[in-house]
Parts: sequence; C-alpha cells; structure tokens
Amino acid sequence: MTMTVHVDIVSAEKEIFSGLAEMVFAPAELGEVGISPRHAPLISRLRPGEVRVKVSDKESYPFYISGGIIEVQPHIVTVLADSAIRAKDIDEAAALEAKTRAEEDLADKSGKIDYATAQAQLLEAVMQLRTLDRFRKRGE
Repeated sequence: MTMTVHVDIVSAEKEIFSGLAEMVFAPAELGEVGISPRHAPLISRLRPGEVRVKVSDKESYPFYISGGIIEVQPHIVTVLADSAIRAKDIDEAAALEAKTRAEEDLADKSGKIDYATAQAQLLEAVMQLRTLDRFRKRGE
C-alpha cells in the first residue's frame, strides 16, 4: 500500500487543489524540496516557480505559484500561495507579452520605470513559461 499525505494549495482568491499525494515538490526559499508522507515538520517561504503534486506514478499536477509559504506536518502539506494557477491554465500569450514588456522596461535607461518591479514581472513571466514548458514535456 502506498503512503500518502494530504495536500492543500490555496491562494488569496480560492482553493486550487485539495487531495492526497505520494510526493510534493516545491521551490522553497533555500532550494527545491521534495516532501513525502511523514516528513518532518517544516515551514518555509516559497519562491516563484512550480509546485508539483505527484498523486501516483502515472499522474501529477503542476501549478505555478508567484511565491508564498509552505507548511509541512507529518500527514498534511499546506501551500499558501500569493497567487497560484494550474500549469494547463497558464495563458502562454499573456506570459510572453508580460516577459517582453518587462524586458523592454529593463532596457529603458530613461529612469522612468521601477527596475525592481520590472525584474519581478520578468521573473514571474519566465517562471510561468518554464512551468508550462515542463508541463508540456511531461505530456500531461
């Protein structure tokens, strides 16, 4: 019998996922973490990137998160995301447009833009596109 852990992924807007999983992979502040059932308690900030919920050897669900917090208890994992979206629901055209716009803003040397904001927007767009690309390569 395969052991599982209950996983909840929620954002400010809504619950994105709730169910059982064999493993959860997340972009913790100090690096990628893999969480299995009965993992030691942990709380960490999350960087923008992909959270992947592996429900079986044949099925996993990837999500893009813009950052947040992960709380791990032996039988439950909670991801509190600033914003979250299923990889399959990422709007590729909008992400590409946001990436291009952020790159143009960063190239603008007039001093009229907020570079920190432009860098954050660029990172978010790149991570969304990377999550979507991984999703497609897995054939999900």
